[in-house]
Amino acid sequence: MRFTLFFLTFTLFFLNCEAQKQPGTFKVMSWNILHGANDSENGKAHAVQIIREINPDVILMVETYGSGKEIADALGYNFHLIAPEGTALNDKSVNLSIISRYPFGERIDTKFPFYLGGREVIIQNQKIRFFSNWFHYLPWENEPEKLGKTTAELLVWEKSGAKYEMIQKVLPYIKKYAAETDSIPMILGGDLNTPSHLDWGKNTKKIHNNLVVPWYSTKVLEDLELIDTYRTLNPNAMTHPGITWHTKGENDDHRIDYIFFKSPKLKAIKSESYKVFFNDTIKLNGKEILYPSDHGFVVTTFKIK
Repeated sequence: MRFTLFFLTFTLFFLNCEAQKQPGTFKVMSWNILHGANDSENGKAHAVQIIREINPDVILMVETYGSGKEIADALGYNFHLIAPEGTALNDKSVNLSIISRYPFGERIDTKFPFYLGGREVIIQNQKIRFFSNWFHYLPWENEPEKLGKTTAELLVWEKSGAKYEMIQKVLPYIKKYAAETDSIPMILGGDLNTPSHLDWGKNTKKIHNNLVVPWYSTKVLEDLELIDTYRTLNPNAMTHPGITWHTKGENDDHRIDYIFFKSPKLKAIKSESYKVFFNDTIKLNGKEILYPSDHGFVVTTFKIK
């Protein structure tokens, strides 16, 4: 009898703990760390401090360039280099990587690892496909609204450089995995090097020379039903611009770093954007840390339904 009561009590306690954990949440950070965070003194150590204060579960890293494994080890996280299998983990030529508190599943390799690649991550018994990406920056203009072009002409201009060519090469991979998100969720984040069509709508045309521009580079992802987490949760681009790129002394501020997702199994519940200038101080949780990158970062919290 005593054993039975103990067993029932233990079982109820276990089930109650499981109920409290489900549905769970996890946090994703997308960050271009700039040349492996090597352009400022103790840059890698500062990158580790910043990540530690943000406390994400998964980091989608751009411009890894040999530093990712060292950063992951300092955090006690798992590390995946987006490069052909067997590539040295400290290879300074590799752009993209994924760092995760949770265990990895299968690799997701592409023929264009400098621009797109991924890895399955197992979060609370849910397999999720994570992708880190970088779109080429050309063509780029600090203030495209001042080029003297119409909306149609801007869209033609946008497709005139390496960015559009590279999107066409990686788009089949994005389409393939986006089509499978009913069973396996997909999260894609990184540096798209483009403003968003969601930030160039009717409500912002007064700051864009009266232009409304459905920029292809982000619209193509929306057409695949990928959701821009920051803008969805912060819909007013005037009050929450979410700037992640701004150079001192230049009028070039744009939101160019993103976290997208697609899946009925996930819900984005909070998204924040952070930006300070390179080698300035970022304040997090009351701590001041020298900022090692020229890009800001995005942090999105997800809930597993």
